[in-house]
Amino acid sequence: MTPERLARIKQILDTRQPDLSVLTDQVHKPRNLSAIIRSCDAFGLANMHVVWPKEGFRAFRKTAGGSYHWVRTHTHPTMDEAVASLKARGHRLYAAQLSDRAVDYREVDYTVPCTVIMGNEVDGVSANASDQADEHIIIPMMGMVESLNVSSACAIILAEAQRQRKLAGLFDQRRLPDEDYMRLLFQWCQPTVKRYCDDRNLAYPPIDPETGELIDGVGWMNQVRKQRHPELAED
Repeated sequence: MTPERLARIKQILDTRQPDLSVLTDQVHKPRNLSAIIRSCDAFGLANMHVVWPKEGFRAFRKTAGGSYHWVRTHTHPTMDEAVASLKARGHRLYAAQLSDRAVDYREVDYTVPCTVIMGNEVDGVSANASDQADEHIIIPMMGMVESLNVSSACAIILAEAQRQRKLAGLFDQRRLPDEDYMRLLFQWCQPTVKRYCDDRNLAYPPIDPETGELIDGVGWMNQVRKQRHPELAED
């Protein structure tokens, strides 16, 4: 871990927004999901929510490259469960949906805890999600086409959310809870050890936040070996 990379990781974590997220509704094309995740990363989001069976999303992750590593993705089996989870966190839900009550996407408040719901290009946001949204938002179109690709629309909306939050000073101080900050710092600084721990359901070992390195890597590995192979433990 070079000092420059560690500084970059900390800079990103210091500006991550834990209470701004995207919820995809029936968006299953890998290229669109990958692009949305990249936009979430680019505009400072810490979380993204996907209504998709876990196994299906795991298959997608194998084809998504490294984009999903930088944004925590939460899978939900149904839209009702996703909405309930987000509303329990106090999020307002903004559905990107053309309707009689839709307003310009720049007119809603993104400085409050909120989630943008994006549907697929064919069907849009589902009726269930649309009914449960606090606001419907649209991107005004001045050309012949009636809509944008879902990933392009998401990027435009998130750019406005970022603009509002920057003006409100929400990027000026660290907003991630300490536990989330240290977990992400570990995962980003030690991706190989992270995978090792995740595959074996092990707790992450402590790292030095000043260097990004394990505090006692050799001691931790010896302890893990003894736990997995008790016969190696000394009398």
